[in-house]
Order: sequence, then C-alpha cells, then structure tokens
Amino acid sequence: MIPEPALPEHPTPLGTRLRDLAAEAPGAPAVSDGDAAFTRDELDRHTNRLARTLAARGVGRGDLVAIALPNTVHHVAASVAAWKLGAVPMPLSARLPAAERDAVLAVARPVVVIDRELPLESADDSPLPPVVGPSWKAPTSGGSTGTPKVIVAGQAACTEHVLARTDGLRIDRDGVFLATAPLHHNAPYMFSLMALLQGHHVVLMQRFDAARTLELVAEHRVTWLYLVPTMMSRILRTVPDAGWGGLGSLRTALHVGAPCPPEVKRGWLARLPRPEILVELYAGTESQASAMIDGRDWLAHPGSVGRITRGHVRITDDEGREVPPGVVGEIWMRPEGAPTYRYLGAEPRARDGWESLGDLGSFDDEGYLYLADRRADMVVVGGANVYPAEVEAALLGHPAVSDAVVVGVPDDDLGRVVHAVVQADPSSGPELGPELEALVAERLSRHKQPRGYTFVDHPLRDDAGKVRRAAVAAALPAR
Repeated sequence: MIPEPALPEHPTPLGTRLRDLAAEAPGAPAVSDGDAAFTRDELDRHTNRLARTLAARGVGRGDLVAIALPNTVHHVAASVAAWKLGAVPMPLSARLPAAERDAVLAVARPVVVIDRELPLESADDSPLPPVVGPSWKAPTSGGSTGTPKVIVAGQAACTEHVLARTDGLRIDRDGVFLATAPLHHNAPYMFSLMALLQGHHVVLMQRFDAARTLELVAEHRVTWLYLVPTMMSRILRTVPDAGWGGLGSLRTALHVGAPCPPEVKRGWLARLPRPEILVELYAGTESQASAMIDGRDWLAHPGSVGRITRGHVRITDDEGREVPPGVVGEIWMRPEGAPTYRYLGAEPRARDGWESLGDLGSFDDEGYLYLADRRADMVVVGGANVYPAEVEAALLGHPAVSDAVVVGVPDDDLGRVVHAVVQADPSSGPELGPELEALVAERLSRHKQPRGYTFVDHPLRDDAGKVRRAAVAAALPAR
C-alpha cells in the first residue's frame, strides 16, 4: 500500500483544481501537441469520461496506473483521469523493450497499463466525487544495481502539496510551458503537470527538434522552457544568431538532468534577453533537497549548481565525517519535514537519517555547491541515467562473453555515451561485435546501448569481483 501523507485541514483535490480553472476560463488552451489540443473545459470533460472508463477496469484510490504513451495530449489526460479516481499515475517510456517493461511492471504491479489511446466507454462527462489520492506521481528509474524501481512521491494529490514549490520554480499563474523532453522522465513530467495546475497552456513537443524549439517559443509566446544540456548544445549548434530574436516572452529557461558544459552555458547566457532567465536545478527524483542558481549568479560562481534552496545537504568523506569547504566528498541529503518519496523495489542508501544518491561534490566558503561527478559508476547520456550493471547483464547473456565492464566516454553531442569492454572467448571470431549489438538492441533502450566495444582476453575484475572502472576507462584507446 502507498503510505498516506498528512493532509491540510481542507485539501483541494487536483481534479477539483482543474475543474475550477475550467470554470474560470473554459476556452483557454490547456494542452496541445501540434496535432491535437484540449481547452480547459474540453480537458476537464474528457478526463471525467476517461476516469469512468478506468474505473470500469478496476482502478480505484491508491492504485498505480502505468502510462506508456508518447508525448501527446493523451499522456497528460491519462494522469488527470488517474487523479480524479485517487489513483497514482506512473509514467513509462512508450519505447521500453519488452524485458525492461516487464521488469518494471513486476515491481509496480499497476492495475492498468495505458499504452494506447483508450476508447471512452462512458458518455458521462459530469464531475466525479472529489478525492485526494495518497500520491500525485510515481516515476520509475533503474537502481544502482540495474534493477528497476518506482519512486512514489511523498506529496498527496492535492493542490496544497503539489503547488507548494511553484514559486521557487517560477511556475506562476497562466503562462505558457514548453515541454521539450519525453514525459516518462520525471522532470518534464512533473513540471508540465505543475504548469497545467497553474493554468498554463502546456505545449508538448512530440519529438525534440533543436530549430523548432525556439520557433515554438516565439509562436506560442512561451514563458517557461524546459531543457537538458544536450538540447542546449544542439540548439546552439543548429540555430543561427538571427533565430534567437523571438524569446521576448521567456521568463524562465530551466535546465536539469546532467552537468552543463561551461561553454554551452555561456553561449545561452550570451543569447538570452537577460541572464537571470536561465536557471539550473540540482535535485533527484527523490526530492530530499535541491540547489538552484540563475545565470547572473552563475557568472559570479561559474561551475556551481547554486545554494541549497530546500532540505538539508552535507558532504562527507568515506568514513562519514563532514568535510570543510573546497574538499570533495559524497553528497548526503535530508528533507526538512515529512518523507518526500518512497521506493518500490529498492532501499535508499542511508546513514543516520541522511540519504545519498551517490553524487560527489563540494561547497565553497559562501555555501555554493559544486558537483565533482554525477555518480561513481553511472553514465549520464544526454540527460538520461544509464546504470552499467544493467548493460553488463545484457552483454553477459551472450554465451561467448565471460565478463563485461561498461564505462562512459566523452561525446561531443550527448556529453557521454556508453562503451563496453568485453572479455570474450578468443574463438568467438569477428562476428561477436554485431551479435552483441543485436543482443543489446533487443534488451535495452537506445541510450543504454554501447556506442563502442573493446575486446580483451584477460580478466576485468579481481578475485572479489571488484573492478576499477576509472582504470578500465583510462586504458581505452583514443576515440
């Protein structure tokens, strides 16, 4: 069962919030994807019918509803319909290979999986009884061992919980939000729904296109733009200086998900109307704590991800002792109050009430946080996390592979990509490479698949099964 968070005295269900917005401005745009669109009133009525359709399939309060749809208005509608039943929406990639999808569903055990636009089986579009679900979202992630987990948010599906952070994130009332990334990732999913609940017109890109992004900002008078550094880099390389003139409506361009190369950051700051428009957020899906910095502050503290804006953060050495400013250690977080999440399928890395996502970093004397590495083993590919253990497990499915070690290597486009070092049977022959490529293509999403292979005939781990990935990466030939 999903635990019940403490509620305010008179909570406003998320469905009620959207109904009130529809009554306020029924014809105002709510969500569009380039092919289809809902006004506020249309979204409210459509999701009333969709909620009754889901209820007929057994969905009730507290149930997980998996949403494996592309970036369309129907993805957003599915989440809203789940809220109206008190159920918990769980976004999934629509392109997950069957093995990955089955593993996630085995952990989550949702009542329904929505992987296509559902026919509306109810004609009743009247309001449903108000209900507050125990959580407003449950995104999925791979664990540090490569096994899937579900991260159930610790905030109930009420307006008071979900919109508590919108001021800090600059998601104010009645703007226009441009979602550039797939909604199965937590950040674009979360921010899009927050924006919807604040009366924004949520504009979904069905597929990221660098040149089209800035065109959409100008076309829709976008006020809030979501980015990851890979997108920022592609836009810089694709859009000429003359194409940056339509950003006058933009109040916030927020990037998250991976370290941003300084030259990319400076390129954006040079082209935006004002440097304070660009905001960087450092936080995990678990949301125990966060740091933020805008462009003006970053120019004074280049390389920093900002000061702590929520929760508590400490940095320690391997023995758990807090380190002084300027010394790199492991980043540990603790929320200010109630738990901010709950795992299904995993346990947190915890110590004395503090939790770590495995990141390394340091503070300076002014309290600005600097990241030294994302994680010891994890590879961040274009803003998406790749866990080596999962890739290695797929490679070990080939009978000629004795062992495999996966590392990240630099890439001009994505920041880093996956490279596999494979200990193989010497008799396997030159066909092994193509066979491994075919094998991982069946089992792993594209960003997890190795972009290169190095074959060796010596052991990669010691007798205890340990491997020094940094040494493996350093021994690779130049690419």
